[in-house]
Amino acid sequence: PKTIKGRLKCKCCLQVENRRNVDRSAAIIPVICASFFRSHSPARSRGRSPGRIGVQNGEKDWETGSAISSPASIPEYTGPKLYKEPSFKSNKFIIHNAITRCCLAGKVNEPQKNKIVEEMEKSTANHFLILFRDSSCQFRAVYTMNPETDEMARLTGIGPRVITLDMVESIYKYSSDRKQFTVIPSKTMSMSVDAFTIPGHFWQKRPGTPKKFGTLK
Repeated sequence: PKTIKGRLKCKCCLQVENRRNVDRSAAIIPVICASFFRSHSPARSRGRSPGRIGVQNGEKDWETGSAISSPASIPEYTGPKLYKEPSFKSNKFIIHNAITRCCLAGKVNEPQKNKIVEEMEKSTANHFLILFRDSSCQFRAVYTMNPETDEMARLTGIGPRVITLDMVESIYKYSSDRKQFTVIPSKTMSMSVDAFTIPGHFWQKRPGTPKKFGTLK
């Protein structure tokens, strides 16, 4: 037996007391370790990098190289639409082939053909149309379609200055392989239309206004 703090204890009592102290330490250590590792976890420190912390404060994100700001700080633009997405679909190349290889082929028509091709290159339009005299597909003029007004304006050649959709009689599509025009059984002036005709009475010349002669005194 040993004397501890004025008390006499046998060897068995000391073993029991030591065992209790060990059990208490084993119960406290896991709690301390769990809280310690949660606060010093590498994953937690990696999740909040200096760049990300700066983003939360509205500073520049150096990882992405862009300035980040909250949606509330950016005012919404309510003015007029200044940019219109351009349309790159055009049939200029098809009309160019139709004029040079079909409508105005040959040396005889070369001056007229070059003038028409030059006018087409100057134009910024996307949809070009050929005006025929009638169903015999005799070339008369080249028009450009205005998609906003659905009107065709004369670019070069002979014909009315402006043609509306209700003036169209027949529409045609050009085949580059066969070098010929084919009638389209429709009245819709889509981008697939390459030529058209108008009724015969639009070709009739209007009678001129008689001149007024002054009276002799």
